[in-house]
Amino acid sequence: MTPLAKQIIANGQANLVLNDKQLARVLGGSDERRYGQVNRALKTGDLVRVKRGLYVLANQLRDHPVHPFALAQQLLPGSYVSAESALSYHSWIPEAVHSVLSITAKRKSVSYDHNTLGKFDFKRMTVKPGYFLQAVNRHELQHQVALIAEPMRALLDLVYLRKLHWQGLSYLLDGLRIDEQAIRAVSSLSITKLFDVYKGKREKEFIEELLRSLGL
Repeated sequence: MTPLAKQIIANGQANLVLNDKQLARVLGGSDERRYGQVNRALKTGDLVRVKRGLYVLANQLRDHPVHPFALAQQLLPGSYVSAESALSYHSWIPEAVHSVLSITAKRKSVSYDHNTLGKFDFKRMTVKPGYFLQAVNRHELQHQVALIAEPMRALLDLVYLRKLHWQGLSYLLDGLRIDEQAIRAVSSLSITKLFDVYKGKREKEFIEELLRSLGL
């Protein structure tokens, strides 16, 4: 094990996503020394570069494998996991989702495709001021933290991203394969509070029709 990996573990940082500033504090000394230590750990595989300036210890050196949702949070701070990724997490759709889709308020959408850590898509969305994190909650995942949309927020974000118009409840159940028991168990408050989020007429009409179809 490289000295850098040993020091990260000794500092209790084995399960964190680390940036250059954090590694500088771990190592101390000159920039040249730090670059040498980081490059050595990268070559041995003790350290994995997520993107420029962002790293994780190899899974075999961590207490828990790095969770993709927690990693997405660090790739683009301020974002949250939503759409199919959140729906799968909440068991609202049966499919396992192999890439992570997150929502960002940044100026543009961006993607990261890592050979070993997976694919991460960040889609830009504009909402009413002050409501970007409405119906988004903090989750602890194997001692790691991520912001994840509630199921109904994830569904409406999907409507926004795909520009979907209301096509009936059957489309949600058969087309999107939403679990019927799960969606019928949702309270009217969980749906109506989303009127505060979206600016567009399409999303508002979708919410109204969904409420009507569920008898809420």
